[in-house]
Formats: sequence, structure tokens, C-alpha cells
Amino acid sequence: MIDHADDLASVQAATDRLLTAVAALDNAAVTQSSRLPGWTRGHVLAHLARNADALVNVLEGRPMYVSADARDTDIDRGAPRPLDEQLADLRESAERFRAAGAAPADWSRTVELRNGVTDRAARVPFRRWVEVELHHVDLGIGYELEDLPAAFTAREIDFLAERFDGHKDVPPTTLTAPDGRTWTTGGGAAGDPVSVEGTAADLLGWLAGRRDGSALAVKGGDLPALPPL
Repeated sequence: MIDHADDLASVQAATDRLLTAVAALDNAAVTQSSRLPGWTRGHVLAHLARNADALVNVLEGRPMYVSADARDTDIDRGAPRPLDEQLADLRESAERFRAAGAAPADWSRTVELRNGVTDRAARVPFRRWVEVELHHVDLGIGYELEDLPAAFTAREIDFLAERFDGHKDVPPTTLTAPDGRTWTTGGGAAGDPVSVEGTAADLLGWLAGRRDGSALAVKGGDLPALPPL
């Protein structure tokens, strides 16, 4: 069961962690490269602020972004700003998202995201939680996949395993964590079943495109190449 209210509280906690960590940076650090190819930390921060506003649009029945070009332009324009402007934008956009989430609404309704993707409104807070947690890691400022809340990691593995389930380019794949939890994904590509074992952080890192999977143990074939998210 999805508890949107609980997820909204988790978004706030993750945002507070992010803001505390970013506040310890300086202007020079904001201009340095993030872990995302071609993006500085300023790009990541600008994206996080604009994503909050985009998800407010979703919750209020507007298009998520005016266009893909407008999304990219907003991120590029916001990336060079000094730290104090980045922090103010992060706080203010996070507050707009919090307020939109607190407004009375039918959380069972279907909403539209980017590229025609639809989902239940109740899952939007979790989608925002994903953005905040993973992009905090992407900043490369000491917050790692191992630092993510365990409940978040398990849910994001669930979400990504479901996303790749039946994908035409991914063979049948079973994921196993040290505590015995298992997930199945893929199955749309020809080939024998593959078993992938590793820590929850390493499994998530591979599924989310944040790690190359070299720390994972693979049986039955090669580590599947996953399509981009």
C-alpha cells in the first residue's frame, strides 16, 4: 500500500538532509562536476528545484514541463548561480511542493508525468523522494547509496525491478540481497535466466545507473545491460 502522507514526510526529511549538506558547500564547490556526466553540482541543484515545481504542476493538473527544451534551458540557466541563490531556490520550491502535497486532493486519481507516462497521484511523493535521495548522492559530497534509508532502498529496487520487468532487452533476471530478499525483472529478451547477488546499495546502484555492477556476483550469464532510465 502506498501511504502518500508518510512519503511526504519522508520527502521533507530527505530535503532537510540535502539542505544541511548543501549549506556546508561554498560557491566554488557548486561549480565543480557532479557525478552525472556533463552536469556540475549547480546543474543538479537547479534540476532538483525545477523538479519540485514540475511535480507541483502534476499535482495541480498542469503539464509537468512546458517542453523538454524549456526544462533543459531552465536547468542550464540556474546552474551557475551562487550557493545562496541555489539554497533559496531549493527551500522555496520544496515548500511549494510541501504545500501542494498538503492540499485536499483525490490521491487515487491518475496524473500525467513526462513523455505521456501516467501514474497514480499517490505515487508522486515517492517519485519526489527518489529525486531528492538519488541526486543528493549524485552531488558527490559524502552522501552515498549506503547512507540511504533502508526502506527507501528496498522500495526503489521494487520500483525499478517493476520498470524493467518484461523489457525486450533484458533477459529473465533474479536479484538477491544478503538478507534473502529477492526481486525478479526482465524476461523480454531471449537467454537463460541470470542471477545477480549483492548488497541492496549495489543492486540499487546498478538498477539506477549509479554503479557499473562490478561489485555484484552474477551467475548464469553476463550482467544484463540495462536500458537508460
